[in-house]
Amino acid sequence: METSLDKRAMASGGTAPASVPGGGPAAKVQRTVYSVLGAISFSHLLNDMIQSLILAIYPMLKSNFSLSFGQIGLITLTYQITASMLQPLVGSYTDKHPKPYSLPVGMGFTLVGLLLMSVAPSFGVLLIAAALVGCGSSVFHPESSRVARMASGGQHGLAQSLFQVGGNAGSSLGPLLAALIVIPHGQRSIAWFSLAALVGMVILTQIGRWYKQNPLVKKARAQVGHATLSRRQVMLAMSVLVMLVFSKYFYLASINSYFTFYLIDKFHLPVQAAQIHLFVFLAAVAAGTIIGGPIGDRIGRKYVIWVSILGVAPFTLLLPYANLFWTGVLTVVIGVVLASAFSAILVYAQELIPGKVGMIAGLFFGFAFGLGGIGAAVLGQLADATSIEYVYKVCSFLPLLGMLTVLLPDLEKKAKA
Repeated sequence: METSLDKRAMASGGTAPASVPGGGPAAKVQRTVYSVLGAISFSHLLNDMIQSLILAIYPMLKSNFSLSFGQIGLITLTYQITASMLQPLVGSYTDKHPKPYSLPVGMGFTLVGLLLMSVAPSFGVLLIAAALVGCGSSVFHPESSRVARMASGGQHGLAQSLFQVGGNAGSSLGPLLAALIVIPHGQRSIAWFSLAALVGMVILTQIGRWYKQNPLVKKARAQVGHATLSRRQVMLAMSVLVMLVFSKYFYLASINSYFTFYLIDKFHLPVQAAQIHLFVFLAAVAAGTIIGGPIGDRIGRKYVIWVSILGVAPFTLLLPYANLFWTGVLTVVIGVVLASAFSAILVYAQELIPGKVGMIAGLFFGFAFGLGGIGAAVLGQLADATSIEYVYKVCSFLPLLGMLTVLLPDLEKKAKA
């Protein structure tokens, strides 16, 4: 029986089977299934919108429950532990035991967490609600990244870019919706966002059916990779990728958390004008996310990693010394170039360790989330001890870690050899 996703894909010509060379009927895989990629990207938007919503309502929670900054930090820690650290474990388990319907179940955790947070009478219940929302995210990211790869038709970079841009859009919507809905109407209005989680569950159930009815895609894709490297080469390459993700997300933390303060402090901008600059940067990040994946599919992911990490260094080094006009220009360039890296890094890592799609996705998404939180805390302490301008001078050197890319093996050449 065809699902609605299958029917739409067939109507667009996206799922016509193509045989794997040397394979019979059992070796057929599907071409790029854009309906599934669109659905999983929209689900990513809903998921990350809810995640960023929770962070955006901290001032309201602090006031309602008379919380200290330490207690706010504990909510963040609880969320980060469940949302970040569980992801590699979930991904590793589902690599061995695929669970097509784990996606709607994960979104169900998020739904329950939102409803609980809307009626939470105490700080302890808030922590439980934050943990449930985090658990939903820990299930969603590794499994949805696997679905994106399965539906890619070999265009793995394009698929990951489309998937991730949904998350970027959702992250930018969360604070806006919090300001328009939750802050004016209070804690109980959080429950309205459970409708978004419910819509996500319906969509993800459809995706689960597609996933379950396409086991040949799953098996074929799981075997795609480059298994010719030694264990030492793989470990070195993974260490380099981790350092590159560190440089990217620590720098992004400086922009996401403190850019408005930097603009207000250095250029004496009003809050609204500073927020417009931040919005422009986030839009550039979204554009870079879309661009990086398809380019990596065409010219090779290692080249994209080179350009997106090390190539952004001249612009980050200039930023602390630029006037307001050039600050705006430089941040757009930085956003586009730096954001193009993650799709290339993730797909490169998945090809580096074949058959571990979920574990790799969970590891890198979890690591990215964790670094964002740690980076914000560390840079905040540094800003308190020095100045916000000094933070940007220090962070400007982070992209120079892109020189480590020279240590990465060229997987495309090895695959052709």
